[in-house]
Amino acid sequence: MANGRFISYLRVSTDRQGRSGLGLEAQRSAVTNYLNGGAWTLIAEVVEIESGRNADRPELARALALCRAHRTALVVAKVDRLARSQAFLSNLLAAGVEVRFCDLPQIEGPTGRFLLQQMMSVAELEAGLISARTKAALAAAKARGQALGGFRGRAGTAEDTAKARAARGRNADAQAEALAPILSRIDPNGTASLRTVAAALAAENVPTPSGRGTWTPTAVARLRARLAHAS
Repeated sequence: MANGRFISYLRVSTDRQGRSGLGLEAQRSAVTNYLNGGAWTLIAEVVEIESGRNADRPELARALALCRAHRTALVVAKVDRLARSQAFLSNLLAAGVEVRFCDLPQIEGPTGRFLLQQMMSVAELEAGLISARTKAALAAAKARGQALGGFRGRAGTAEDTAKARAARGRNADAQAEALAPILSRIDPNGTASLRTVAAALAAENVPTPSGRGTWTPTAVARLRARLAHAS
């Protein structure tokens, strides 16, 4: 029975899965079932569209920053949704954030961490085997003269530009919404100066909406404006 406050991290490998909800709903259900029955609060849900083999995870970095800021645990539906690399997981476990996996018993102490790392070794092996089989199948298809890939439209058209702009806007709105609880805690009345809020966010290692650079008064003003527009 779960108790306390949590932040959930959901990951899918493709943008198509993200738009359709394929995979996300199952992960949400796993998180809800894991937490169900206890006195718990889900502070935020962070969704990332990225391959499990890619260690560059801006949304995961944001989720961990939220966990540190709120002193909460991170909840992940399955181990392979977080990572398929033992080295990646080892670095994550060293980040100082408690991680709960819905498909595993609660990881506690050195024995629990050791068992989790062994499971990650198996997952890493499985990912490598899948990749090798996929490459072999593509090579065989190419050798048979089969055309691979497909038409994806012209780059740089007005429609492409509009879609990209809309996607960036949706991503910025989602990032602003995730940062809203931290901003409300730091400046509950909305009266602190932009410089004061920027310094507080930087002190807590909260990532900027872009995931790059440092907090500035201008960045705080933009965040407030976006949140005001969304409301």
